[in-house]
Amino acid sequence: MPAAATVAIREADLVDSIADALQFISYYHPMDYIRALGAAYAAEQSPAAKDAIAQILTNSRMCAEGHRPICQDTGIVTIFVKWGQDCRLESTRSLQDVVDEGVRRAYLNPENKLRASILADPAFTRRNTRDNTPSVLHVELVPGNTVSIDVAAKGGGSENKSKFKMMNPSDSIVDWVLETVPQMGAGWCPPGMLGIGIGGTAEKAMLLAKQSLMGAIDMGQLKQRGPVNDIEALRIELFDKVNALGIGAQGLGGLSTILDVKILDWPTHAASKPVAMIPNCAATRHAHFTLDGTGPAYLEAPRLSDWPDVNWMPDKAAIRVDLDMLTPEMVQSWKQGDRLLLNGKMLTGRDAAHKRIADMLARGEPLPVEFAGRVIYYVGPVDPVGTEVVGPAGPTTATRMDKFTRMMLDQGLLAMVGKAERGPAAVEAIRDHQSAYLMAVGGAAYLVARAIKGSRVVGFADLGMEAIYEFEVSDFPVTVAVDSTGANVHALAPLVWREKIAREKLLA
Repeated sequence: MPAAATVAIREADLVDSIADALQFISYYHPMDYIRALGAAYAAEQSPAAKDAIAQILTNSRMCAEGHRPICQDTGIVTIFVKWGQDCRLESTRSLQDVVDEGVRRAYLNPENKLRASILADPAFTRRNTRDNTPSVLHVELVPGNTVSIDVAAKGGGSENKSKFKMMNPSDSIVDWVLETVPQMGAGWCPPGMLGIGIGGTAEKAMLLAKQSLMGAIDMGQLKQRGPVNDIEALRIELFDKVNALGIGAQGLGGLSTILDVKILDWPTHAASKPVAMIPNCAATRHAHFTLDGTGPAYLEAPRLSDWPDVNWMPDKAAIRVDLDMLTPEMVQSWKQGDRLLLNGKMLTGRDAAHKRIADMLARGEPLPVEFAGRVIYYVGPVDPVGTEVVGPAGPTTATRMDKFTRMMLDQGLLAMVGKAERGPAAVEAIRDHQSAYLMAVGGAAYLVARAIKGSRVVGFADLGMEAIYEFEVSDFPVTVAVDSTGANVHALAPLVWREKIAREKLLA
């Protein structure tokens, strides 16, 4: 039998295809996600969760129209390659180097520059590589004469919630998932997907979980036709039971915490049952393309008419707040669950800035900006393009700033803005200082940025996107997540909805 002809995959075609795919997924949601989120919006009964989903859907269509990032965290790039054995890479560089060139071009594209979030020397100096390389590359050699590639960009908020357990063979996967998901909080920006890997070894289970997230959302179709094997039955059981927890969009309580559960498994040792779980957030970003040697692959843009007709507008009942005239008494009048529209000037700061502030205070050095009477927003924005004041600028996970909260409130800070829940120590500090924590919607970064009318760096300019900015905002939408008494919407709302869902299930 004659040998199959070798197919040459040109370096330029691979680079161009990866760069195009990463740009594409930065501003286009997968349409299966949009359809599922649209259905969740229509079914949602929780006003707070429905408002959050409306912001995510509106943001998604705005990004599709404007070709700007869905989320300011444009992710760490993970690429799965199935390389056909009859294909040859026409390049003098390694596959990793070629792939990273595609990543580099995508993230430095001047028409839609993406945020560089990758740090070298992760244990020590944590230096930004400035172009979001290197990517995380997984390669499998398979029969055939094509190269099949899945490209994903995973945000830190959801990646940080990855979980793993080496179970005993008799342990229940369902029980572990139901115990673990509430512990993940809302930092992964639900509603999204859960990817689960079962079997193999520890690292194989984690890889399976990540690979499973490359699949299309099909839970609606699966439930309609019914499961045909044990894995599909497990997917349905987990989907229903996780949503019955009542966590809801952004952790605000509601019917839709997840839109799908994806599971891949692999044979494992008789003494073992490794299980991994990785969530995908509301900015889920992945795409697939195939190279066959005839040129680069370009993804087809979806039709804007395919988005649900959802147009978020500020709640007429929301309380307008003048940040430039804010007093402690005003902050103490807010109650958990209140919706606010912020106007005026607020500062920004996240991990690196907080660490530097702590070091300066320890040395007795003056800070570059006065925090007394101010509000701080936990954000690392994308660089602006064209006439933008600032690029997409959605909130980062507030929990990472918990250990700095009391220190910042001691400086006279009145309130903080971020996403997801706060831990017990931060809630205690908020209560002690009678301040507040306000939550913006994760996954609505471009929409949120439209409320920012002015931006200037006021401290730590060398930190780039982690510098301290002063934003001038107009009707910037937030929800009071922790009020001055320590009442916490992320603790209270899911309990209410869990009981409501359980009652309705009994009555059904």
